[in-house]
Amino acid sequence: MLSYLAKYEAFLGPLRLLGFITVRTVLAALTAMLVGFIIGPWLIARLRRLKFGENCPDPRTGDLAHRFDKQNTPTMGGLLISGSVVLSSFLWAEPNIWVVVALFVYAALTVVGFRDDYLKVVHKSKAGISSAEKMAWQTLITAVALAALVLHPLSAHKIHELWLPFLKNPAFVVPETWWCLPVLFVPMFLWVVGFSNFINLTDGLDGLAAGCTLSVALVYGIMAYAAGHAVISGYLLISHVPGTGELTVVCGALIGACIAFLWYNSHPAEIFMGDTGSLALGGLIGIMAFMVHQPVTLVIVGGVFVAEGLSVVIQVGYYKATKGPDGVGKRFFRMAPIHHHFQKLGWPETKVVARFWILSLICALAGLATLKLR
Repeated sequence: MLSYLAKYEAFLGPLRLLGFITVRTVLAALTAMLVGFIIGPWLIARLRRLKFGENCPDPRTGDLAHRFDKQNTPTMGGLLISGSVVLSSFLWAEPNIWVVVALFVYAALTVVGFRDDYLKVVHKSKAGISSAEKMAWQTLITAVALAALVLHPLSAHKIHELWLPFLKNPAFVVPETWWCLPVLFVPMFLWVVGFSNFINLTDGLDGLAAGCTLSVALVYGIMAYAAGHAVISGYLLISHVPGTGELTVVCGALIGACIAFLWYNSHPAEIFMGDTGSLALGGLIGIMAFMVHQPVTLVIVGGVFVAEGLSVVIQVGYYKATKGPDGVGKRFFRMAPIHHHFQKLGWPETKVVARFWILSLICALAGLATLKLR
């Protein structure tokens, strides 16, 4: 919104700086950080008064004593991140179809996650909303996002292109007909829902999910800027998607919000992200990756999230495959998601988090390097 002030540079010269995406990205990050630091103490105190904390230990964590230390710590910390991101993006990003769809997916999944967390803390259980209901909402949100992208003239043509890493041309162009919708829906659904669940599984230790999100948001901010810039995208031989440069501002807001959240979520955590934050963060990253034509690259950039999700799949699959006559199977990992496996090996929580942050940064740099490999 404030980007329109650049039109009045004749009255005040420095206002022309607001016309630059890079300047507004920095301002968005600082604004989101400031908002997060301001509302953080109030939100934590408010949630504590309402007793919106993790009152029930998770039976899956067995004898991990750290879980019991975290009982009654407020959850729903995703509200801090979402409030900061949405407000900062509204102030500094020029509204276009890409920004609107990204924030719609983010806000909608925040509501779904909030409902899940609310039911958990009110009913004092780990149930929350059913998997079927959660999947139904995620499906509807993805369908609305896709419809908006297909129908809007700025995005209608580019959204039909499917790109893969290391290729300098689209791997496949979906014909612009009515039957293109299910073809486009499947990959978008997999990325939005898949990474929502991956980050949700990663959110098990203090600062783990938010810290790994920082490196992913930084890389996709760079990718969004490159995709929206005709000269840079031409030089790198990647897809040029006009207007997606504004998603860089959204990524900047996300970085600032995650930094502010980490201030309160670092060990020992004063507040947890909860499904309110993790579902929405995964959906936002997934939809942005899809819109800047770098969806498969997210598997590399978000390697830690993928590893967390796959560890659960492997654990469940191996357990079922090795079931004996007594109905009990073997475990591939000592515990899943995989960050609990390393805790079972005796690693302190802070060491697990720090090393996963390092791995996330390595994955981010590897994914960023694919931009030049064409």
